[in-house]
Amino acid sequence: MTVSPNDQHRTDPSGVLNLLDDLIAKARAAGADAADAVLFDSASVSLAQRLGKTEKLERSESGDLGLRVFVGKRQAIVSSTDRSAKALGELVERAIAMARVVPEDGFAGIADPEQLARSWPDLDICDTEEPSSETLIERARIAEEAAMAVEGVTNSEGADASWSRSTIAIAASNGFAGSYGVSRQSLSASVIVGTGTGMERDYDYDSKVYGADLRDAAEIGREAGERAVRRLNPRRVKSCKVPVVFDPRVSRGLLGHLTGAISGPSIARGTSFLKDKMGQRIFAPSITIVDDPHVKRGLRSRPFDAEGVEVTRRTLIEDGVLTTWLLDLRSARQLGLQTTGHAARGTSGPPGPAPANVYMAAGKRSRADMLAEIKDGFYVTDLMGMGVNGVTGDYSRGAGGFWIENGQLAYPVNEITIAGNLKDMFLNMEAADDLELRFGMDAPTVRIDGMTIAGM
Repeated sequence: MTVSPNDQHRTDPSGVLNLLDDLIAKARAAGADAADAVLFDSASVSLAQRLGKTEKLERSESGDLGLRVFVGKRQAIVSSTDRSAKALGELVERAIAMARVVPEDGFAGIADPEQLARSWPDLDICDTEEPSSETLIERARIAEEAAMAVEGVTNSEGADASWSRSTIAIAASNGFAGSYGVSRQSLSASVIVGTGTGMERDYDYDSKVYGADLRDAAEIGREAGERAVRRLNPRRVKSCKVPVVFDPRVSRGLLGHLTGAISGPSIARGTSFLKDKMGQRIFAPSITIVDDPHVKRGLRSRPFDAEGVEVTRRTLIEDGVLTTWLLDLRSARQLGLQTTGHAARGTSGPPGPAPANVYMAAGKRSRADMLAEIKDGFYVTDLMGMGVNGVTGDYSRGAGGFWIENGQLAYPVNEITIAGNLKDMFLNMEAADDLELRFGMDAPTVRIDGMTIAGM
């Protein structure tokens, strides 16, 4: 099933698109050459419990809209939570007054009509059913009890369950108008093992569009407990240079470093270590990385971008080769290119590029086979700190995990640092065959040879 802007106006029960259309018409009448507006309506419930007692049960609702106006090449952005006629009239006046005095921006502007999304698929990214408080409490209870039942667990940091739903609407003076809903349900558990200075902690969690798709609460709890127990009695290791294997819960962070490095504004400013790498091999030939905004029930799926531009599946890295930047309209104009439909925005700032559902394609070997040939190495399950330089690619982060001996995870390790440069890390990367699409940015187990371990 596809939806068009005209269909949206006919089925706009809350009137949000009409509200934005009226706001844009007022802005044009007040002197704006062009304008666009975004609106967010959200509701959420969050629960936290610890040792069987509810510590927090909160519900919140919010609504915010933002107006961007253009007077010539000057733009201004204002936002408001007040939707009364008087407040919106003042919003328009303030925006126009600001736009007349700010410096010109030769790259700013809304999309041309031919760039707009004219229809979009039903992505099934909004669950219309809100879970009851009792349901959230029961999920958290089951998860925490399962975690505490694991032998060796000594205390709980708690279990959290949450639900949220939002409506996102966008309209512009180029004729675009569209809205969609998104929902999230999440569950997590975190526990402690050991006592005194020998305590360790770990966690597990899941997040889905539909509550029915969440992993079993008892499974989440057990996994949190078992992970924590495996971390008991960690050792230190000597500094060395060895293969490093990233567990899937941390390997996906490597994709975040890539998407940041190929973001249009960084390329336009020349502040990315990949600024001159378009069309070149920057990963091992076996690596393919995809950005797909149309994943059914995907956590980062979207029918169009924040500028009303059509979105589509793109292969960012194909057989190791960089094929595209992530561009919104402004960064595309700076680079003399076309937008890739990656614009995202809030109500109080201009659009900027952001990825959708990004994943690294599964490799051919199993994790076990990948580990089997490693005599000495490090298996990473946790990363700390933000020691990544986006200009040079230098990478240095605190880490915890397990030492690999003769192809097996031998004992837990903490208080070390892993270091390298992302340019070298990407080129020496191998992906295992255990990809699971769970969080909107996903990678399988990843092995990188030749990284530096800073230990004792």
